[in-house]
Amino acid sequence: MVVFNGALLSLNLPVKPAHPVRTTAVSDCNFRDASLIAQVHQADRDPVRKSWPLPQRRLRRRGGGRRCKVITRASLALPQLLPATTVQGVWTALIIAGAGGLWSERTRIGKELSGPLVSTLIGLLFSNVGLIGGVHAGAVYDTVNKFILPLAIPLLLYSADLRRVFQETGRLLLAFIIGAFATVVGTVVAFKLVPLAALGAQDSWKIASALAARHIGGAINYVAVAETLQVSPSAQMAGLAADNLLCAVYFTTIFHLARKIPPESASAGQASADDQPAAEGIKACSPPHGMASTGIAISAILCYVGQQLAVAVGFPSSSISIITLLTVALATCFPTQLKPLVASSEGIAFILLQIFFAAVGASGQIRAVLTTAPSLFLFCFLQIAIHLGIILGVGRAAGFARKDLLLASNANVGGPSTAGGMAAAKGWQSLLVPALLIGTFGYSCATFVALVLGSTVLRGMVVI
Repeated sequence: MVVFNGALLSLNLPVKPAHPVRTTAVSDCNFRDASLIAQVHQADRDPVRKSWPLPQRRLRRRGGGRRCKVITRASLALPQLLPATTVQGVWTALIIAGAGGLWSERTRIGKELSGPLVSTLIGLLFSNVGLIGGVHAGAVYDTVNKFILPLAIPLLLYSADLRRVFQETGRLLLAFIIGAFATVVGTVVAFKLVPLAALGAQDSWKIASALAARHIGGAINYVAVAETLQVSPSAQMAGLAADNLLCAVYFTTIFHLARKIPPESASAGQASADDQPAAEGIKACSPPHGMASTGIAISAILCYVGQQLAVAVGFPSSSISIITLLTVALATCFPTQLKPLVASSEGIAFILLQIFFAAVGASGQIRAVLTTAPSLFLFCFLQIAIHLGIILGVGRAAGFARKDLLLASNANVGGPSTAGGMAAAKGWQSLLVPALLIGTFGYSCATFVALVLGSTVLRGMVVI
């Protein structure tokens, strides 16, 4: 109820409805002697300001009666969509960038760059042209790093049954270990020749450690090491960009080296689809929703327990490593129970990682990326070249077949999906499942190897 004292013939009432479109066209009022009592619907009141600001209502007294009309005139206020500065807006932009990265893998250029790199570049573009930002962006990025990323790691490792790895991979596992050793040597030599001074004394050895993890296990290990060592977003972005561009050259090279190796006969080692663990990037039919929700629930439990253990031992930044260790132990002890969860869980993990890569890009600065990417590209080139030279040279001297060495190297640099894809494309059926298994083994151990390498060797090589 709004009361106006005095003899009035007309009055402008400032009113702003709670919703800019929902207005009351006509309201009733009463005149009592020299006072005017205007009844305004409570729904039209602004709940925040507790007032009725512009636009105005026009109140006129008609004739000599005691009844009048309140006529409302309100214009439609269009919402401001860009730049996206709200929490919902930033999340929307990151999800769009992640979806764009996945969609790009259907195109030729997207396949060359890879979905994670495309998602990162889209996030970088959104942030640096001012499409997203504001005071809420930092909180959203923190949520991605502290919740979304850890949640994705167990989802990728439900197939990491170490007993099966040791039982079924045979000599391919030994070739993989040679490749991991070659990556360690390549990282140390490359860091000595290209110390990555443009990244600064702290980020240089950390990003070198993350790239070592990337070329022993896969992209998830790069992310895990970078987050554990708290690498700056711009350095993460530059390392990811340089590595993905060089990996396109690497995969072309190993397929060229394998061009004269014939496929196996159709009867040699048929692999059942049920025996092939799903892997990063492999598309599979979605199981029932219950399996997906169970996988997420178990992952959330592992993340919570791992983070609490990390705090208890006094190393909160090592939570991802502890989560990885817990998941591998669970997958090794209960492989039968986790097997139905693998396909849906890894599909969900891949989507979550795309959002993380988009957040990495959105947190970076184009100028910093352009400054550091050239030296990182040279570092990655030396690292992978030395890796490939050692694994082919030592492996040949040890009597390994070339296809075993190329598949093992592929599992080191690319992970299980690219190794399994190469085995399938070349017709090496007997090596398909072992290639996927050693790639998954790389996921489970690369983070720890790289963290030890960085803290004990690379950090001491930094020139201040």
